[in-house]
Amino acid sequence: MPKVFAQSIVVVAALIAATTASEAQAPPPATPESLVLAAKRAAGQDYAGTFLRICVAPDNLATGTGGGGRGAANAAPAARVVPDRATWYAQPFKVFDNLYFIGTRIHSAWALTTSDGIIVIDTLFDYAIEPEIVEGLSGLGLNPRDIKYVVISHAHGDHDQGAALLQSRYGAKVVMGVSDWDATVQRPSTAAGGVPKRDVGVGPEGRKITLGDTTVDVIATPGHTPGTLSFIFPVKDRGRTLTVAYSGGTAFNFPRQAQAFAVYRDSQKKMADAARTAGATILMSNHTEFDRAYDRVRIAQLPRAAGEKHPYESDAATVQRYFEMTGNCAEAQRLLTNN
Repeated sequence: MPKVFAQSIVVVAALIAATTASEAQAPPPATPESLVLAAKRAAGQDYAGTFLRICVAPDNLATGTGGGGRGAANAAPAARVVPDRATWYAQPFKVFDNLYFIGTRIHSAWALTTSDGIIVIDTLFDYAIEPEIVEGLSGLGLNPRDIKYVVISHAHGDHDQGAALLQSRYGAKVVMGVSDWDATVQRPSTAAGGVPKRDVGVGPEGRKITLGDTTVDVIATPGHTPGTLSFIFPVKDRGRTLTVAYSGGTAFNFPRQAQAFAVYRDSQKKMADAARTAGATILMSNHTEFDRAYDRVRIAQLPRAAGEKHPYESDAATVQRYFEMTGNCAEAQRLLTNN
């Protein structure tokens, strides 16, 4: 046998052996069970409640179709029922040097103060806008007339019904995902809270909202709704700058379709990448159950020992685990669908 030919055979055999060994060591393909387990590990104790909500008992498993969520943008208006105030009212608090909680026991809303006015993040149900946001700001020594932007995480009534009031009364610019604007402006004029005039739209490329000395990075993260937005922004804790990653939509309250879960999954990776690049060490959400806001804002009022972290501050790895969890839960559901 010619020497060159023999050497070629040896090389090919070595490559086959190496490929076989590599394949033998390759991890098995992901399954719904393995993804849920990975999500559980990522959640740990920090996000255990969120894990249970979206991985163990996702909303859309209960109905089979998902529905539109709490007060969906394109849902027909229902008879307005105001819950007992004692079940939802929450005292407003200053939480960081430049960030104030003006939400309810269930739904978060925030006032981010800048050198040139206020950016409000989410606006609650219509019955809460006056006591929580308007009166809340005044009680905190802030002037509602200084509101320049209202950024809406997604167009469900529990987050956007107060937008029309802030726009019409104070001239605030309303920022919303383009797809959610499309649904919002189709609401009947009798919808709870009224319908804001179409204002600042955010497409898939996202955008930055700068007011004075502060910039909010608005990131398109479709999934919870087609126009869901998430945010990266700075806060100050006793003069020290920290970065927040704000998740704009969490529950799987959309139709059970593989593509819908894929869109959600990809948005979680997109937000994880943005949070990593920004060095975010704080995770926030727009429902207090997902980031324990109702408890944390109260703990933030207590004295802290020297060197003790703010109750909202974690670290970059913990923030990343949130998006790893939500992404894995979405991918597990995608694999479980038959369409």
